[in-house]
Amino acid sequence: MKKKFSFLLVLLLALSTFLAACGGDKETDSEEGSGAGGSDEKKEQVLNLLEASEIPSMDSTLATDAVSFNVMNNVLEGLYRLGENDEAVLGMAAEEPQISEDGKTYTFKIRDAKWSNGDPVTANDFVYAWKKALNPDTGAEYAYIMYDIKNAAKVNAGDLPVDELGVKAVDDKTLEVQLETPVPYFKALLSFATFYPQNQKFVEEQGDKFGLEADTVVYNGPFTLSEWKHEQSFKLSKNEDYWDAENVKLKEVNFNIVKDTATGVNLYETNKADIAGLSAEFVDKYKSDENFKTRAETSVYFLRLNQGNEVLKNVNARKAIDSAYDKQGMVDVLLNNGSIPAYYLVPKDFVTGPDGTEYREAVGDFGEFDPKKAADYWAKAKEELGKDSIELELLNYDSDSSKKIGEFLKEQLEQNLEGLTVKIKAQPFKQKLELETKGQYDFSFAGWGPDYPDPMTFVDMFVTDGAHNQMGYSNPEYDKKIEQAKGELLDDLDARWQAMIDAEKILFEDQAISPMYQKGVSYLERPYVKNVLRHSFGADNSYKWAYIE
Repeated sequence: MKKKFSFLLVLLLALSTFLAACGGDKETDSEEGSGAGGSDEKKEQVLNLLEASEIPSMDSTLATDAVSFNVMNNVLEGLYRLGENDEAVLGMAAEEPQISEDGKTYTFKIRDAKWSNGDPVTANDFVYAWKKALNPDTGAEYAYIMYDIKNAAKVNAGDLPVDELGVKAVDDKTLEVQLETPVPYFKALLSFATFYPQNQKFVEEQGDKFGLEADTVVYNGPFTLSEWKHEQSFKLSKNEDYWDAENVKLKEVNFNIVKDTATGVNLYETNKADIAGLSAEFVDKYKSDENFKTRAETSVYFLRLNQGNEVLKNVNARKAIDSAYDKQGMVDVLLNNGSIPAYYLVPKDFVTGPDGTEYREAVGDFGEFDPKKAADYWAKAKEELGKDSIELELLNYDSDSSKKIGEFLKEQLEQNLEGLTVKIKAQPFKQKLELETKGQYDFSFAGWGPDYPDPMTFVDMFVTDGAHNQMGYSNPEYDKKIEQAKGELLDDLDARWQAMIDAEKILFEDQAISPMYQKGVSYLERPYVKNVLRHSFGADNSYKWAYIE
């Protein structure tokens, strides 16, 4: 999830609402913390949060990042949504689907639900949105996540017309979905934003404006996006027309967009924020506070090494960079928030294999911090490139914590790789994503959070010409392993699991990326904030069941 975030995910480290990449802002003098002070007025069902970035998109077919996915998860709803313990619970689906004996055909009944403009939610809303996402003219980066649907890949490639997609509205309230092969995690996958419905009439009325403002989106989730002050703040308000509105307790969720941790902590201390993420120096200050909390996440941050760059096309240069900086020191000193060094792509404590073994435990780590080895790789690279001095630009986020990590990387790489000069280009979240998509960078600080509970959500990112590859990496053997795991091996779970392990090994034999850390989060949270659900895949947080005590 998330560039999910890309993953992205992907983007701020310590400042987010309770991390990750989600947020909001409103005038700081307008509302105080919901439960501060103890008066009845202060105990309104209002939750005040922080976000580190602007929302890049509110079009579910185009969004690629954790901020957008987190907001959409709370104002829109697919056939399922994630509940407690990341269980897929019924959303727009009125009941569990009928599934054919071969596991390839799902028939859903759509519940009686309304869009915020009063229109009924219909089966065609799903057909329209899914065809739109897979239409090659749309250019949806996340179209590939729908390739389990019959003919989806061919439709997206332009080899078949969109009407050949294996989804149809049998009637207004009956949706039939045909799959290429059985998918064991399909219900959880359907909770992801790319599978949300869209109201065709409304979308077409808005044209190019759809998804750009609060009033150019129509909502069918627990909340509506009622205010959106770009680069400043946004507000979610309870959707009284939501089918399960009686179980939605919060009246408002307000987000301040704040890029530095100190400002966020100050808003928390002055009762203008109910939750605040902490960077290293604030962890030391608040770790004995009764409201201090920490938790591990499944997002992994890494350096994209763009092979469109002459230097980074060289495998020894890539291996040199990966060996040249101290990941343990980075998490201990700069993050200090429960993050751990990553020597891998697929995170720890995420999923287990067919034999019950945790994935990371079965595979192990790749690489290590070794300045001498880094110097040797670098010397070989310079000789092969015919260069004595090299300059590379690091594309970075513009949040406070990201800037510190960027400076750390610059210092470490320049110190351990003789003749290297690193320049840093810090960009707002949306602009950074655009530069990565266009391949206009040398190497970049990136992150990814899982979209569904399977290693594939990480390892298929780097197939040749993949939408989230974005760095010119290509290895036919790697591509073959991914293709097999998505197709012919789905009936042999042990072999499929091994294929994904083999793919990750190939990725690191090539040193396609340099993993940095698996995210942990330290934060302050008011004791009256209850039942915010934090997810290990898909959107970061759900507020549907949250309340102020």
